[in-house]
This record gives sequence, C-alpha cells and structure tokens, in this order.
Amino acid sequence: MQQLPLISGADPTHALPSGGAYDVTALHNFAALRGQLRVSFTPQCNALCWFCHNEGDVPPPETHRDRSHKPRERQFDSDAFLRTITSLMEAGLKRVYFTGGEPLVSRWARPVLTQLPPSTPDSTYTLITNGLLVRRNQEWLAQTPLDKIKVSLHYFSDESLMEIARVPQGIGAILDGIEAAREVVPHVELNTLLQRQNEHEIEAILDYALERRLPVQLIELVDTDYNESGSSAAVSAEGAIRYLRNLTSDEHTEIAGVGQGRRVFRVDGVEIDVIHRDLGRHHVGQCGTCPVRPKCVEGFWALRIDQERTDHGDEPLSAAQSDPRRRVRDASRLDLTNGYVKARH
Repeated sequence: MQQLPLISGADPTHALPSGGAYDVTALHNFAALRGQLRVSFTPQCNALCWFCHNEGDVPPPETHRDRSHKPRERQFDSDAFLRTITSLMEAGLKRVYFTGGEPLVSRWARPVLTQLPPSTPDSTYTLITNGLLVRRNQEWLAQTPLDKIKVSLHYFSDESLMEIARVPQGIGAILDGIEAAREVVPHVELNTLLQRQNEHEIEAILDYALERRLPVQLIELVDTDYNESGSSAAVSAEGAIRYLRNLTSDEHTEIAGVGQGRRVFRVDGVEIDVIHRDLGRHHVGQCGTCPVRPKCVEGFWALRIDQERTDHGDEPLSAAQSDPRRRVRDASRLDLTNGYVKARH
C-alpha cells in the first residue's frame, strides 16, 4: 500500500492538547481506499425529496411538516471550512464532495469553492446539486477548481418531479441546470435513486444520459429513520441491469474499498454504475469495533464536515477550529460519530 503524506510539518508522535498521541494510520488507510470527504454547507434545500437523509441532519421534508423539528445550529464560516478541508487533504483525503441540503443555497458555497486549494492530479472536487441553481450561479462556478458537478436526476417529467421532490418549476429547470453544468466544468454526472415513482422513467433517463455521454449512478434505496414510511417505494436494480445488459456486454463488479459494491457497465465508453446491495458492503478503519456496525447499510465510506455545534458538549466549533492539530487528530481517528467531523454510515 502506498504511503500517504502526513500533515505538513506535523510530527506523528507529537502530544496533542488532550494528551493523546497523533496517529494518522486509520486516516491513511481510509484515504488509500478512496474514502470520501463530504463537506455539507447547509441543511437547507429548495426541494423536498421524500427520501432525503440530509447527511444525517433533519431533512427538509421533516422541517416542512413540523416547523419545530429543525436542523442543528450552524457556526462554521468560510475560513473554518477552508482550513479544515486543507488540513484533511494534506493528511491524505483527496476525494472532496460538496453537499447540503442543496449546497448552492448556502452563503458559504461561493467563498469556499472559489478559494479552494488548486486541484492536483490525484485530487478531485465534486459539487452535488439538484441543478436548480446552477444556471444562476454559472459565472462564478466557472472560476472554481471543481472537477465535476453531480446532478441528482431522480425524475424525468413534471409529474414525477412534483411527486418525488415537490418542485413546481418543472423538469425543464433541472435539465437546464444540467446543461449549465456542462458549460462550466469538465465532467458532469447524473445520480438517480431507484424508486416506484420513477421506475417507468429509468430507461428514458439512461437514454438521455447516453445521448449526451453523461455517466450515471443508479442507487437502490437505503432505509433511514426519515424515509421508513416510504420504504414500500423501494425497487430493485434488476430491471435497470437487464436493460443495460441489452445495450452492452462490458460489465464488471467492484467490491473493494469503502461503501457498497457496484456493477459497472460501459456503453460506448460511457460508464453507468449500479450501486447494488446484493454485492454487499465494505468497512474500513475502525468499523470492526463500531457499535452500529450490525445495523449499518452502506459501510464506512465517508467523513463529513458541517458547520454545527458538537453534540457531546457545549463548546462551539469556532473555538475548536483554532487548533488544526486537534481537528486532524479527531479526523484521523475516524470515529467521530457525534462530532463535527463525522463518520458517514
């Protein structure tokens, strides 16, 4: 396994403020297996997708239903985001994903994305969006080092868009966002959650993507506390797999690394991934002793940064962020299920 670099200027044996030793082994292992760093700018969103997990926070549909059920308080600013991202990238994490909610509704999206460290041959920056605000923000997005914009396309008609996300603008607004993304970044990818509401549109979505040579990731529904009432909407990927096998014989499976296994199809050089639960899930780092491992669906596949207070104390993050060694120590342990850098299960 390739040795990943330590944080610049850091001594692995240096005693940290809490008295613990600086150990980045777990972080290096996680990075070597291409684990993700997911940066959540905001829990707010301009869509109300019924299945939303909102990166572990209260999803927008739940707040819409009950105004007293709100996401956690937010305190990070753009400088805190940038310092933390830079420290973790220097520690070895290279795949950075910017999420929400909808990240483009956040006031921090522009100052963070336009001031990111330059990307390198082994690093990637990906913005995950519903596409509705890409055209409006196109000018400054073109000035960022983003490598990819990943657009959620869980619908392909006005009717399914309203049923799934309660967005009244119509599917044309989403499709225009995809075209706007294609104009400003080198790579655009689509992300589609398989469900009863769009089952009849999956072939049309695939045809649309293939005509434009856009990679697609099809995902089977993962149960969460918030989408439990809609679990009957889950559909198998088998129908999509049969359709893809009619289009190509170029298929292989990937089960190494982190997260769930996937089937990878290539149709005229365009990659279509199917996240297929039948291929199992894969763990990394300290998952062997994780107390929620028996209930885990996807495996330990990402660290998440957001701008909330810590859940295990009343110290605001703005104080904690002043010590970068503490930030990276916590992240390198890969076990902060209640902190501001979190294991993503």
